[in-house]
Amino acid sequence: MPTTDPTRRTLLIGSAALCTLAAAPLPAQPSRDEIVPLWPTAIPGDRRSKITPSVEERSKDPSHPDRWLRGVLSPVLTVKRPARPNGSAVLVIPGGGYGFLSYDNEGLEQAAWLNARGVTAFILQYRLPAEGWNDRALVPLQDAQRAMRTIRAGATRFGIDPARVATLGFSAGGHLAGSLATRHDEATYPPSDAIDRVSARPDYAGLIYPVVSLEAPFTHGGSRDSLLGKDAPVALRHAASVETRVTATTPPIFLAHAADDDLVPVANSIALFTALHAAARPAELHVFESGGHGFGTRLPPSKPASKWPELFMAFGTSKAVFPV
Repeated sequence: MPTTDPTRRTLLIGSAALCTLAAAPLPAQPSRDEIVPLWPTAIPGDRRSKITPSVEERSKDPSHPDRWLRGVLSPVLTVKRPARPNGSAVLVIPGGGYGFLSYDNEGLEQAAWLNARGVTAFILQYRLPAEGWNDRALVPLQDAQRAMRTIRAGATRFGIDPARVATLGFSAGGHLAGSLATRHDEATYPPSDAIDRVSARPDYAGLIYPVVSLEAPFTHGGSRDSLLGKDAPVALRHAASVETRVTATTPPIFLAHAADDDLVPVANSIALFTALHAAARPAELHVFESGGHGFGTRLPPSKPASKWPELFMAFGTSKAVFPV
């Protein structure tokens, strides 16, 4: 969650520059990334207030940036291509309590290890619901559905197999990835072109220390209030809870969580795994003794929780999403 620290700097920049900055792993490295706008014409709904794009640098080490993005006016995908693509793809969804996007820790760094394994990564910059958008509870899911459809529709151009597209979300981004996995066929916006006739169902979903329930006592209140608004009706909190939306079409789901997570309790992952098991849906849950919250791929190799990427790949391979 954001904290006030005068040593951290916030940059206010235009939406085009935001996309360019977010696409660059390090300032000294040339970028071959492709930036794909999700909504080339009108964005669903409208906003009720002025939104100012910004990037907050949280790191004091220039060689290891840790940027938080806010004020996403025009949602985009940043395409990170591997040197030796294997045809599989992952939609990467950073977290941030639906109040910011943890772009380096849960975006670029995740794309790097996916690329190293031959997977084409698509990092999603989605709209933040508390920044004045109409239909705030649907805004992130609209962007996630459109992102999955955009990836599939462009499979030939991206060099991927449209039947091997996964999603991977972290914290509140895990809630969004879980919502996409369980609500992929929900009509959240009016169709506008051929892309919207493509399936938004991911073939596999990875949820890492995810927010799941928005009604249970163990919910993450910040994510809930940012997405739904304070004092949201009970029925809306129930409908937005991932564990209540599991159906026969929910894809295989991988869950990883640390037992000592004091921000988003492990009970979130357990609740979703329980619902998946009850519905006889393929699922795998890994609960690690330690790791806290927001560890991404930053844990030392000596920590068991650092092994989650290999476990994610192994379960996905067993479901024919990733090659053997």
